[in-house]
Amino acid sequence: SLPAEAPAGPVAVWRAKAAPEDLLRLERLGVPLVEVEDGFLRSAGLGADCVPPMSITVDPLGAYFDPAQASSLEQMLQHDAVDDALLERAARLRSTIVAAGLGKYERGSERLARPGGIDQPHILVTGQVEDDRSVQTGGFGLTNLGLLQRVRADHQDAFILYKPHPDVEAGHRKGAIHEAIARDLADRIVPDHNIASLIELADEVHVNTSLAGFEALLRGKKVTTHGVPFYAGWGLTVDRGPVPRRRTARRTLDELVALSLLVYPRYLDPGSGLPCPAEVVVDHLC
Repeated sequence: SLPAEAPAGPVAVWRAKAAPEDLLRLERLGVPLVEVEDGFLRSAGLGADCVPPMSITVDPLGAYFDPAQASSLEQMLQHDAVDDALLERAARLRSTIVAAGLGKYERGSERLARPGGIDQPHILVTGQVEDDRSVQTGGFGLTNLGLLQRVRADHQDAFILYKPHPDVEAGHRKGAIHEAIARDLADRIVPDHNIASLIELADEVHVNTSLAGFEALLRGKKVTTHGVPFYAGWGLTVDRGPVPRRRTARRTLDELVALSLLVYPRYLDPGSGLPCPAEVVVDHLC
């Protein structure tokens, strides 16, 4: 809890873990807040299962997933130069992540058969936690059901795979679609396959604000964003959400990787407990 006196400077807050009354008091006092969130390579396990993260983001301008204002990550993507050495690191890191099948919560992949056959296009649609701040701020009211309905309406001839969010499947969070409705819209519901395997199978990936879209970009897939995640608006995705007009820069994939995975997050070596570069955490997760 907060001390009785007002803090002397900015306060770092993890909003999902902070007491509402403390956030309200800080707001009333006009105390500047620094947003803390999970990093993009988090851990081998769900946050809702209390598995601690190996990376976090610390942003004095705002949460990276909230397009209402330009976060530090957005400012980097809009303005920062990326030198050749950093691009080479990004390319190597991306190759390692893809080869290991790493995602935010899991690792490994298997080669899946195309259930709709060789010629039919396969589209992966990923569900999210609907009361998560990234959906509330960047999803502009789009629900998991609304996303699935939209993709089905736009792609009548595609074989659609729907992956519910693991926290929703585990019963921890909001966002479930009634099974009969989901099966009417999707050709197959795939809760048990890991995300890397499903991305490799898919020809396209459609997301609201999910990090799965970023992971699909790493694997060279066509990605359509229906909300406004941090990786939308830079020329790498098909954007159906209201991307802010201030995002005018065009980035290569490895520039996106360099700034989003190497520069922006903070990483903790799980062995020593000390700060470390991204490569150390990736090696541990592999």
